[in-house]
Amino acid sequence: MVKYGLDYTRCRWILPLLLGIGVIFGIIALAGWGWLESQTLPYVLQASLWQICRRPDQGGEWNCESLMGYAWGRAAAATYLVGFLLLVICFALAIIAFAIDTLRFNFIRGIGGLLFVAAVFSIMGLVIYPVKFSSEIEMTGINMFSWAYGFGWTTAIMEICLGFFFCCLPNYEDQILGNVKPTYFYSSP
Repeated sequence: MVKYGLDYTRCRWILPLLLGIGVIFGIIALAGWGWLESQTLPYVLQASLWQICRRPDQGGEWNCESLMGYAWGRAAAATYLVGFLLLVICFALAIIAFAIDTLRFNFIRGIGGLLFVAAVFSIMGLVIYPVKFSSEIEMTGINMFSWAYGFGWTTAIMEICLGFFFCCLPNYEDQILGNVKPTYFYSSP
C-alpha cells in the first residue's frame, strides 16, 4: 500500500473496509445470543449481553431475565455500546477522510486516537461481563463464553490494530504522496 500510495485505487479503501468489517462484527456481538452458553447436556443456560435465559430441563420452556436489572449488566452493556458507537463514528470519519482527494494526515491520526478510546470502552465491557456474570449469577453444569463474545473481542482487537495503523500512517506521508526521490542502489563505473 505504501509502495503505490493511497491514490492507488484499490489500496485507498482498505482501511475503511476493515473498519466496516469491525462494525459488522460489533453488530453481531451486540445482537448475538452466544455470549454464554451451556457446553454440555443438559443445555439449560443461554445468555446475551442483554438477558439470560434458563430452562429447568432439556425439553422445558426457556425463562428469560433481563441483565439490565443488575448494575454490572447495565455497565457492561453501556461501555461496550459506547465503544461500538465510537467505532461507527470512526468508520464514517474514515470514509470522509479517504474520499477527499487531498488526505489530511492529522485527521487520520485523530481517527486512530478515537479508535484507541473505542477499544478501551469495548474492553471494559468485555471484562466486566464475564467477571460479574460468573460471580453473581448461579450457573449449573459446564458453561462457556461462546461465539458472540468472541466477535466482541475480535472487534476490540481490530480497534486496537487499526488504531495503530491510523496513527502510524502519517509518518509515511512523503512516501504515500510520492514526494520522495527513488533511491537507486546500482551505480555505473
